[in-house]
Amino acid sequence: MKNGTILFGILAVLFLFTACGAKEDIDNNISAENAVQIENSSTEESSESANETVPTISATEKKEDLSVGSMLVAEQILTGADGDIHYSYYLPEDFDESKKYPMMVVMPGYDMMWFGEDSSGSNLNWSGFLAWTELDEDMIVVSAQLTDWREKSARQAIELTEYFLDNFPVDVKRVYAAGYSAGGETMSQAVSMRPDLYAAYLHGASQWDGTFESIAENGVAVYIFMAENDEYYGSGKARDAYNGLHEAYLDTGLTESQIEDVLCLEIPDNEYFNSRGIYNYHGGGNILFQDKSILNWIIEKRKAIR
Repeated sequence: MKNGTILFGILAVLFLFTACGAKEDIDNNISAENAVQIENSSTEESSESANETVPTISATEKKEDLSVGSMLVAEQILTGADGDIHYSYYLPEDFDESKKYPMMVVMPGYDMMWFGEDSSGSNLNWSGFLAWTELDEDMIVVSAQLTDWREKSARQAIELTEYFLDNFPVDVKRVYAAGYSAGGETMSQAVSMRPDLYAAYLHGASQWDGTFESIAENGVAVYIFMAENDEYYGSGKARDAYNGLHEAYLDTGLTESQIEDVLCLEIPDNEYFNSRGIYNYHGGGNILFQDKSILNWIIEKRKAIR
C-alpha cells in the first residue's frame, strides 16, 4: 500500500450490467444546477488522513524542490487567468523526476467544491481521488475544488492540467480525466474544449455538458457510469451522452468494433447497489472508483501524438 493514502474497504465485485454498444434515448430534465449533491453514505472513507501530517509546498515553488518519496501535497493555490484554483495532488512512492508518469485529473461533486476555507481539503478523503493512488501503477493524481460547473471551471481544469504538464514529469500520451456529478459537468466541457490533452475520460453520475465531435475527432476514450435510477439525472442523461458520442465516432469512420474499444456505457440496476447496502443511487455511484476494472480501462489508453 502506498504511503500518503488511506486503506479503505474493497467491496466484493459482482456481475455488472454493462452496455457497451447499447443505443437508447430517454428524456430526463433533472439538472444539477438546481440541486445539491446527495451525500454518499455508502462509500465513506476513513478520516484518518485528515489528522496526518503531510508535506506541503507552494504552487509557486519549483518542481526541483519536491522531495523523493510518496507525498500528498494538500490545499495549494494556483493563481490563474480566471482566478485562484484550489487544488491538491499526490506524487507516487519513490517519485523520480527523471521518469515520466501518467497523470489523472479528477474533479469531485458539489459537496466537495470550494466554499471558502472551511471546505478546504474536503476532497482528500474522497474515493475518487484516493482510488488512483492505490493502483499498481505509479501515477500523479490531481484534484481541484472549483467554484462552479460551467465554462469557467472547465477553463480552470484545463489550466491546472497544463500547469502540471509544464512543471512535472508527465507522460503526455497518458493524461487522463475523471469527473463525478458536478465535476463531470465540468470535465465533460474541459475534455471537449481541449481533447488534445487527454487520452481517456471517466464520466461518473453526471450529465454531458461538452460537445461530442471534438472528442471523437481526437480519439478520446470515454467510460460512462450511471445508476439506472440516479436521483439527480436519471440514466437518460448517460444514454444521451453515449448516443451522441457513438454517432460522433461513427462520423469519424470508426466501425462498431472499434467504437467498443473507446466508448463504454455502464448502467447498474438497483439490485447491484442494494446488494452492497446502497440505497442512495446518486451518491452510491461513487462505488465506481472501487472497481479496478473501470480504472484500468481508463489508464490502459494511450494518446496518439500527432
